[in-house]
Amino acid sequence: MTEFLVRHFIKDYEDVEKVSVRTAYGVLASFVGIFCNVFLFAVKFVVGIILHSVSVTADAFNNLSDAGSSIIGFVGVKMAEKPADADHPFGHGRMEYIAALVVSFLVIEVGFTFLKDSIGKIRNPEAMTFSLVSVVILLLSIAVKLWLGIFNRKLGEKIDSKVMKAVFTDSMGDVITTGATVLSLVFFGATGINIDGIVGAGVALVVMWAGIGIARDTLEPLIGEAIDPEVYEKIKNFVENYDGIEGTHDLIVHNYGPGRSMASIHAEVPNDVDIEVSHEIIDRIEREAGKKLGLFLVIHMDPVEMRDEKVLEIKERTLEILREMDPACSIHDFRVVHGEGQTNLIFDMVIPIEYDEKTRSELPLELAERIKRIDRRYECAITAEYNYVAKTEE
Repeated sequence: MTEFLVRHFIKDYEDVEKVSVRTAYGVLASFVGIFCNVFLFAVKFVVGIILHSVSVTADAFNNLSDAGSSIIGFVGVKMAEKPADADHPFGHGRMEYIAALVVSFLVIEVGFTFLKDSIGKIRNPEAMTFSLVSVVILLLSIAVKLWLGIFNRKLGEKIDSKVMKAVFTDSMGDVITTGATVLSLVFFGATGINIDGIVGAGVALVVMWAGIGIARDTLEPLIGEAIDPEVYEKIKNFVENYDGIEGTHDLIVHNYGPGRSMASIHAEVPNDVDIEVSHEIIDRIEREAGKKLGLFLVIHMDPVEMRDEKVLEIKERTLEILREMDPACSIHDFRVVHGEGQTNLIFDMVIPIEYDEKTRSELPLELAERIKRIDRRYECAITAEYNYVAKTEE
Protein backbone atom coordinates (compact mmCIF):
# COMPACT_ATOMS: atom_id res chain seq x y z
CA MET A 1 0.00 0.00 0.00
CA THR A 2 2.82 2.39 0.88
CA GLU A 3 4.54 1.92 -2.48
CA PHE A 4 1.21 2.29 -4.27
CA LEU A 5 0.50 5.64 -2.58
CA VAL A 6 4.03 6.92 -3.17
CA ARG A 7 4.07 5.93 -6.85
CA HIS A 8 0.65 7.42 -7.60
CA PHE A 9 0.80 10.65 -5.58
CA ILE A 10 4.46 11.74 -5.66
CA LYS A 11 6.07 12.84 -8.90
CA ASP A 12 9.77 11.93 -9.22
CA TYR A 13 9.43 10.01 -5.95
CA GLU A 14 12.93 8.57 -6.24
CA ASP A 15 14.63 11.99 -6.33
CA VAL A 16 14.39 12.47 -2.55
CA GLU A 17 17.14 15.13 -2.44
CA LYS A 18 14.85 17.66 -4.15
CA VAL A 19 12.98 19.95 -1.77
CA SER A 20 9.79 19.67 -3.83
CA VAL A 21 9.86 15.86 -3.63
CA ARG A 22 10.49 15.91 0.12
CA THR A 23 7.54 18.30 0.47
CA ALA A 24 5.36 15.93 -1.53
CA TYR A 25 6.28 13.10 0.84
CA GLY A 26 5.34 15.30 3.81
CA VAL A 27 2.01 16.29 2.26
CA LEU A 28 1.15 12.66 1.51
CA ALA A 29 2.00 11.58 5.06
CA SER A 30 -0.11 14.46 6.45
CA PHE A 31 -3.22 13.66 4.40
CA VAL A 32 -3.01 9.94 5.14
CA GLY A 33 -2.56 10.74 8.84
CA ILE A 34 -5.55 13.12 8.86
CA PHE A 35 -7.82 10.59 7.16
CA CYS A 36 -6.85 7.67 9.39
CA ASN A 37 -6.99 9.60 12.65
CA VAL A 38 -10.31 11.34 11.98
CA PHE A 39 -11.80 7.96 11.10
CA LEU A 40 -10.47 6.41 14.31
CA PHE A 41 -11.61 9.36 16.41
CA ALA A 42 -15.18 9.06 15.15
CA VAL A 43 -15.30 5.30 15.79
CA LYS A 44 -13.72 5.45 19.25
CA PHE A 45 -15.73 8.45 20.39
CA VAL A 46 -18.99 6.70 19.60
CA VAL A 47 -17.79 3.52 21.31
CA GLY A 48 -16.60 5.47 24.37
CA ILE A 49 -19.96 7.25 24.77
CA ILE A 50 -21.87 3.97 24.45
CA LEU A 51 -19.65 2.20 26.98
CA HIS A 52 -19.23 5.22 29.31
CA SER A 53 -15.50 4.49 29.08
CA VAL A 54 -13.03 7.26 29.83
CA SER A 55 -10.12 5.19 28.52
CA VAL A 56 -11.81 4.69 25.15
CA THR A 57 -12.79 8.38 25.02
CA ALA A 58 -9.24 9.38 25.96
CA ASP A 59 -7.96 7.22 23.14
CA ALA A 60 -10.46 8.85 20.75
CA PHE A 61 -9.32 12.38 21.59
CA ASN A 62 -5.72 11.24 21.31
CA ASN A 63 -6.52 10.28 17.71
CA LEU A 64 -8.17 13.67 17.18
CA SER A 65 -5.03 15.37 18.45
CA ASP A 66 -3.06 13.18 16.03
CA ALA A 67 -5.29 14.46 13.21
CA GLY A 68 -4.63 18.01 14.37
CA SER A 69 -0.97 17.14 14.46
CA SER A 70 -1.15 16.01 10.84
CA ILE A 71 -2.78 19.32 9.89
CA ILE A 72 -0.04 21.27 11.68
CA GLY A 73 2.53 19.03 10.02
CA PHE A 74 1.00 19.82 6.63
CA VAL A 75 1.15 23.56 7.31
CA GLY A 76 4.74 23.20 8.54
CA VAL A 77 5.81 21.25 5.45
CA LYS A 78 4.23 23.80 3.10
CA MET A 79 5.83 26.73 4.97
CA ALA A 80 9.19 24.92 4.94
CA GLU A 81 8.91 24.75 1.14
CA LYS A 82 9.08 28.55 0.84
CA PRO A 83 12.27 29.58 -0.98
CA ALA A 84 15.05 31.67 0.51
CA ASP A 85 14.51 35.41 0.79
CA ALA A 86 16.44 38.45 1.98
CA ASP A 87 15.63 37.79 5.64
CA HIS A 88 16.10 34.01 5.46
CA PRO A 89 18.97 33.32 3.04
CA PHE A 90 18.97 29.60 3.89
CA GLY A 91 15.25 29.12 3.35
CA HIS A 92 12.47 28.19 5.76
CA GLY A 93 13.19 24.48 6.23
CA ARG A 94 13.26 24.65 10.03
CA MET A 95 9.54 25.44 10.02
CA GLU A 96 9.04 21.67 9.76
CA TYR A 97 10.83 21.20 13.08
CA ILE A 98 8.87 24.04 14.70
CA ALA A 99 5.60 22.46 13.53
CA ALA A 100 6.64 19.14 15.04
CA LEU A 101 7.47 20.91 18.31
CA VAL A 102 3.97 22.45 18.39
CA VAL A 103 2.53 18.98 17.79
CA SER A 104 4.48 17.58 20.73
CA PHE A 105 2.98 20.18 23.11
CA LEU A 106 -0.51 19.37 21.85
CA VAL A 107 0.06 15.67 22.52
CA ILE A 108 1.35 16.41 26.03
CA GLU A 109 -1.65 18.66 26.75
CA VAL A 110 -4.13 16.00 25.64
CA GLY A 111 -2.42 13.41 27.80
CA PHE A 112 -2.44 15.71 30.82
CA THR A 113 -6.14 16.50 30.39
CA PHE A 114 -7.14 12.85 30.31
CA LEU A 115 -4.83 12.02 33.18
CA LYS A 116 -6.95 14.35 35.31
CA ASP A 117 -10.16 12.72 34.00
CA SER A 118 -8.78 9.24 34.70
CA ILE A 119 -7.87 10.16 38.27
CA GLY A 120 -11.46 11.37 38.67
CA LYS A 121 -12.70 8.00 37.36
CA ILE A 122 -10.48 6.16 39.85
CA ARG A 123 -12.01 8.15 42.70
CA ASN A 124 -15.58 7.91 41.39
CA PRO A 125 -15.91 4.92 39.00
CA GLU A 126 -18.76 4.97 36.47
CA ALA A 127 -20.69 1.98 35.19
CA MET A 128 -19.18 0.10 32.22
CA THR A 129 -20.70 -2.28 29.73
CA PHE A 130 -18.81 -4.96 27.86
CA SER A 131 -19.37 -5.34 24.13
CA LEU A 132 -17.59 -7.76 21.86
CA VAL A 133 -18.28 -5.39 18.96
CA SER A 134 -16.41 -2.64 20.80
CA VAL A 135 -13.39 -4.86 21.32
CA VAL A 136 -13.37 -5.76 17.63
CA ILE A 137 -13.55 -2.08 16.66
CA LEU A 138 -10.64 -1.22 18.94
CA LEU A 139 -8.62 -4.11 17.53
CA LEU A 140 -9.29 -2.67 14.09
CA SER A 141 -8.01 0.66 15.45
CA ILE A 142 -4.78 -1.04 16.54
CA ALA A 143 -4.34 -2.46 13.04
CA VAL A 144 -4.87 0.98 11.43
CA LYS A 145 -2.42 2.74 13.78
CA LEU A 146 0.14 -0.02 13.31
CA TRP A 147 -0.06 0.41 9.54
CA LEU A 148 0.05 4.22 9.84
CA GLY A 149 3.15 3.98 12.02
CA ILE A 150 4.94 1.67 9.60
CA PHE A 151 3.85 3.93 6.72
CA ASN A 152 5.47 6.95 8.37
CA ARG A 153 8.59 4.99 9.27
CA LYS A 154 9.09 3.88 5.66
CA LEU A 155 8.60 7.42 4.35
CA GLY A 156 10.80 8.83 7.13
CA GLU A 157 13.62 6.43 6.29
CA LYS A 158 13.27 7.17 2.58
CA ILE A 159 13.73 10.93 2.99
CA ASP A 160 15.57 10.82 6.35
CA SER A 161 12.85 12.79 8.13
CA LYS A 162 13.03 12.96 11.92
CA VAL A 163 9.49 14.29 12.02
CA MET A 164 8.06 11.21 10.29
CA LYS A 165 10.13 8.93 12.48
CA ALA A 166 8.70 10.74 15.50
CA VAL A 167 5.19 10.15 14.14
CA PHE A 168 6.07 6.44 13.88
CA THR A 169 7.02 6.45 17.57
CA ASP A 170 3.78 8.26 18.44
CA SER A 171 1.75 5.73 16.46
CA MET A 172 3.42 2.84 18.28
CA GLY A 173 2.46 4.56 21.53
CA ASP A 174 -1.13 4.65 20.28
CA VAL A 175 -0.97 0.92 19.54
CA ILE A 176 0.12 0.28 23.12
CA THR A 177 -2.51 2.55 24.68
CA THR A 178 -5.36 1.12 22.61
CA GLY A 179 -4.16 -2.36 23.46
CA ALA A 180 -4.36 -1.40 27.15
CA THR A 181 -7.91 -0.13 26.59
CA VAL A 182 -8.91 -3.43 25.03
CA LEU A 183 -7.34 -5.20 28.01
CA SER A 184 -9.47 -3.20 30.46
CA LEU A 185 -12.66 -4.05 28.53
CA VAL A 186 -11.82 -7.74 28.29
CA PHE A 187 -10.85 -7.79 31.98
CA PHE A 188 -14.19 -6.18 32.90
CA GLY A 189 -16.09 -8.66 30.72
CA ALA A 190 -14.32 -11.61 32.35
CA THR A 191 -14.29 -10.46 35.99
CA GLY A 192 -16.79 -7.62 36.31
CA ILE A 193 -14.02 -5.50 37.87
CA ASN A 194 -13.76 -1.95 36.52
CA ILE A 195 -10.11 -0.95 36.02
CA ASP A 196 -11.03 1.69 33.43
CA GLY A 197 -9.71 4.66 35.40
CA ILE A 198 -6.39 2.97 36.11
CA VAL A 199 -5.94 1.98 32.48
CA GLY A 200 -7.02 5.47 31.40
CA ALA A 201 -4.31 6.96 33.60
CA GLY A 202 -1.77 4.61 32.02
CA VAL A 203 -2.96 5.64 28.58
CA ALA A 204 -2.58 9.32 29.48
CA LEU A 205 0.95 8.83 30.82
CA VAL A 206 2.03 6.98 27.66
CA VAL A 207 0.55 9.78 25.51
CA MET A 208 2.41 12.40 27.55
CA TRP A 209 5.66 10.44 27.30
CA ALA A 210 5.23 10.19 23.50
CA GLY A 211 4.79 13.97 23.37
CA ILE A 212 7.94 14.52 25.41
CA GLY A 213 9.82 12.16 23.08
CA ILE A 214 8.68 14.08 20.00
CA ALA A 215 9.70 17.39 21.63
CA ARG A 216 13.14 16.01 22.44
CA ASP A 217 13.67 14.70 18.90
CA THR A 218 12.63 17.96 17.25
CA LEU A 219 14.54 20.22 19.65
CA GLU A 220 17.85 18.54 18.79
CA PRO A 221 18.10 19.87 15.20
CA LEU A 222 16.77 23.26 16.31
CA ILE A 223 19.41 23.62 19.01
CA GLY A 224 22.13 22.13 16.82
CA GLU A 225 23.19 18.50 16.92
CA ALA A 226 26.41 16.66 16.16
CA ILE A 227 27.06 15.33 12.66
CA ASP A 228 25.75 11.85 11.98
CA PRO A 229 28.81 9.59 11.45
CA GLU A 230 27.38 8.34 8.13
CA VAL A 231 26.93 11.90 6.88
CA TYR A 232 30.45 12.73 8.06
CA GLU A 233 31.96 9.81 6.15
CA LYS A 234 29.89 10.58 3.05
CA ILE A 235 31.10 14.21 2.83
CA LYS A 236 34.66 13.36 3.86
CA ASN A 237 34.99 10.59 1.25
CA PHE A 238 33.36 12.77 -1.43
CA VAL A 239 35.98 15.50 -0.98
CA GLU A 240 38.97 13.18 -0.53
CA ASN A 241 38.18 11.19 -3.69
CA TYR A 242 39.29 14.13 -5.87
CA ASP A 243 42.85 14.12 -7.16
CA GLY A 244 44.92 16.78 -5.46
CA ILE A 245 43.22 16.39 -2.05
CA GLU A 246 45.43 14.69 0.53
CA GLY A 247 43.01 14.69 3.48
CA THR A 248 40.27 16.59 5.28
CA HIS A 249 39.38 17.77 8.77
CA ASP A 250 37.25 20.28 10.69
CA LEU A 251 33.97 19.30 9.01
CA ILE A 252 31.01 21.29 10.38
CA VAL A 253 27.44 20.85 9.15
CA HIS A 254 24.66 23.34 9.85
CA ASN A 255 21.11 22.06 9.36
CA TYR A 256 18.47 24.49 8.11
CA GLY A 257 15.72 21.90 7.74
CA PRO A 258 15.36 18.48 6.11
CA GLY A 259 17.37 18.41 2.89
CA ARG A 260 18.78 21.89 3.54
CA SER A 261 22.28 21.85 4.96
CA MET A 262 25.38 24.02 4.77
CA ALA A 263 28.81 22.61 5.55
CA SER A 264 32.39 23.80 5.83
CA ILE A 265 35.46 21.60 5.69
CA HIS A 266 39.24 22.01 5.57
CA ALA A 267 40.87 20.23 2.62
CA GLU A 268 44.60 19.46 2.66
CA VAL A 269 46.48 20.11 -0.59
CA PRO A 270 50.20 19.62 -1.38
CA ASN A 271 52.17 22.78 -0.62
CA ASP A 272 54.32 22.36 -3.74
CA VAL A 273 51.38 22.54 -6.16
CA ASP A 274 50.51 25.86 -7.80
CA ILE A 275 47.86 27.59 -5.69
CA GLU A 276 45.68 28.29 -8.73
CA VAL A 277 45.62 24.59 -9.60
CA SER A 278 44.53 23.68 -6.08
CA HIS A 279 41.99 26.48 -6.07
CA GLU A 280 40.46 25.15 -9.29
CA ILE A 281 40.05 21.71 -7.68
CA ILE A 282 38.42 23.26 -4.60
CA ASP A 283 35.99 25.25 -6.75
CA ARG A 284 35.01 22.12 -8.68
CA ILE A 285 34.38 20.14 -5.50
CA GLU A 286 32.15 22.90 -4.10
CA ARG A 287 30.10 23.07 -7.31
CA GLU A 288 29.69 19.30 -7.60
CA ALA A 289 28.82 18.93 -3.90
CA GLY A 290 25.78 21.10 -4.55
CA LYS A 291 24.68 18.93 -7.48
CA LYS A 292 25.50 15.47 -6.11
CA LEU A 293 25.01 15.89 -2.35
CA GLY A 294 22.46 18.72 -2.32
CA LEU A 295 24.87 20.48 0.01
CA PHE A 296 26.10 24.08 0.14
CA LEU A 297 29.76 23.32 0.83
CA VAL A 298 32.49 25.84 1.70
CA ILE A 299 36.07 24.51 1.60
CA HIS A 300 39.07 26.02 3.33
CA MET A 301 42.34 25.07 1.67
CA ASP A 302 45.23 23.93 3.89
CA PRO A 303 48.67 23.41 2.26
CA VAL A 304 50.56 20.44 3.76
CA GLU A 305 54.13 19.23 3.44
CA MET A 306 54.48 16.20 1.17
CA ARG A 307 58.23 16.03 0.31
CA ASP A 308 60.41 17.32 3.14
CA GLU A 309 61.53 14.06 4.78
CA LYS A 310 62.63 15.78 7.99
CA VAL A 311 59.23 17.41 8.51
CA LEU A 312 57.43 14.15 7.68
CA GLU A 313 59.65 12.30 10.14
CA ILE A 314 58.87 14.77 12.95
CA LYS A 315 55.15 14.53 12.15
CA GLU A 316 55.21 10.72 12.22
CA ARG A 317 57.09 10.71 15.53
CA THR A 318 54.51 13.11 16.96
CA LEU A 319 51.71 10.80 15.82
CA GLU A 320 53.40 7.81 17.44
CA ILE A 321 53.66 9.65 20.76
CA LEU A 322 50.03 10.72 20.54
CA ARG A 323 48.87 7.16 19.81
CA GLU A 324 50.75 6.00 22.90
CA MET A 325 49.16 8.75 25.00
CA ASP A 326 45.58 8.55 23.73
CA PRO A 327 44.56 6.96 20.40
CA ALA A 328 41.24 8.82 20.53
CA CYS A 329 43.09 12.08 19.81
CA SER A 330 44.47 13.23 16.44
CA ILE A 331 46.43 16.09 14.89
CA HIS A 332 46.29 18.08 11.66
CA ASP A 333 47.66 21.26 10.06
CA PHE A 334 51.17 20.19 11.05
CA ARG A 335 53.87 22.74 10.22
CA VAL A 336 57.52 23.10 11.16
CA VAL A 337 59.11 26.55 11.36
CA HIS A 338 62.84 26.75 11.94
CA GLY A 339 64.12 29.63 14.03
CA GLU A 340 67.30 30.66 15.79
CA GLY A 341 68.09 28.12 18.49
CA GLN A 342 64.69 26.39 18.30
CA THR A 343 62.30 24.63 15.94
CA ASN A 344 58.60 25.47 16.23
CA LEU A 345 56.08 22.66 15.72
CA ILE A 346 52.69 24.20 15.00
CA PHE A 347 49.59 22.02 14.75
CA ASP A 348 46.00 21.46 15.88
CA MET A 349 45.13 18.67 18.31
CA VAL A 350 41.63 17.15 18.22
CA ILE A 351 40.47 16.00 21.67
CA PRO A 352 37.16 14.13 22.24
CA ILE A 353 34.51 16.58 23.42
CA GLU A 354 33.36 14.26 26.20
CA TYR A 355 36.70 14.69 28.03
CA ASP A 356 36.58 16.97 31.08
CA GLU A 357 38.22 20.39 31.04
CA LYS A 358 41.16 19.24 33.16
CA THR A 359 42.02 16.42 30.74
CA ARG A 360 41.59 18.68 27.71
CA SER A 361 44.05 21.19 29.13
CA GLU A 362 46.60 18.61 30.31
CA LEU A 363 46.85 16.50 27.14
CA PRO A 364 48.46 19.20 24.91
CA LEU A 365 50.95 20.02 27.68
CA GLU A 366 51.89 16.36 28.08
CA LEU A 367 52.28 15.94 24.31
CA ALA A 368 54.51 19.02 24.10
CA GLU A 369 56.66 17.74 26.96
CA ARG A 370 57.11 14.31 25.36
CA ILE A 371 58.03 15.87 22.00
CA LYS A 372 60.59 18.05 23.71
CA ARG A 373 62.30 14.91 25.03
CA ILE A 374 63.13 13.99 21.42
CA ASP A 375 64.94 17.28 20.87
CA ARG A 376 65.21 20.13 23.38
CA ARG A 377 65.01 22.62 20.49
CA TYR A 378 61.40 21.57 19.68
CA GLU A 379 58.82 24.08 20.87
CA CYS A 380 55.15 23.18 20.32
CA ALA A 381 52.36 25.63 19.55
CA ILE A 382 49.28 23.42 19.92
CA THR A 383 45.70 24.53 19.30
CA ALA A 384 43.29 22.19 21.12
CA GLU A 385 39.92 21.60 19.46
CA TYR A 386 37.23 18.92 19.12
CA ASN A 387 35.27 17.49 16.23
CA TYR A 388 31.52 17.77 15.68
CA VAL A 389 30.74 14.13 14.89
CA ALA A 390 28.25 12.22 17.02
CA LYS A 391 29.51 9.11 18.77
CA THR A 392 28.51 5.86 17.11
CA GLU A 393 26.25 3.59 19.13
CA GLU A 394 27.89 0.49 20.53
